[in-house]
Amino acid sequence: MPVDSAPTNLTNHFLIAMPSLQDDLFSRSVVYLCEHGLHGAMGLVINKPCGINIKGLFDQVDLPLQRTDLTTAPVFVGGPVQIERGFVLHEPIFDQAHKPINSVFTSTLSIPGGLEMTTSKDILDALSTGSGPRQVLISLGYSAWGQGQLESELSDNSWLTVVADRRLIFDTPVAQRWTAALQLLGLQAWMISPDVGHA
Repeated sequence: MPVDSAPTNLTNHFLIAMPSLQDDLFSRSVVYLCEHGLHGAMGLVINKPCGINIKGLFDQVDLPLQRTDLTTAPVFVGGPVQIERGFVLHEPIFDQAHKPINSVFTSTLSIPGGLEMTTSKDILDALSTGSGPRQVLISLGYSAWGQGQLESELSDNSWLTVVADRRLIFDTPVAQRWTAALQLLGLQAWMISPDVGHA
């Protein structure tokens, strides 16, 4: 196999929806890819709030929320798969010497070069008591692509890709995330509009 035909691994990248992608969920979406390999890809949409905030979610699962910084933060629609299940994207947890700790939670995926994603309830328990990771994004559901499916969508120009920037996930206002993701590539929305060049 020639070197240049090796598959691209887009783990810890953003998928940025092209304007031509008109799917209700994925239109103008930004997806953080947690995994990408020969078997397929998995990620979380980071700019589509589901209509409840984190306080509301904790009320639904009968947990207090002692993290006032998270009370009004939105919960996101991470994708169309397992929408009844929570996924917590968060910064890696470090010890006092600022070295990463092997996750303290039961079910955590460490994303090479990037963040961590935890699906076990113990992270909610930690947040409810006022601890847990400082920066979190909680979504219901996730996005998945089967073997070769994402590569096919990329070749159809449905998505742009760029290395993820955690500031966009945790610090950028939700309504600005799609535009901000394009700016990571030096692009603005008008440059990729399907209407460019039409009178």
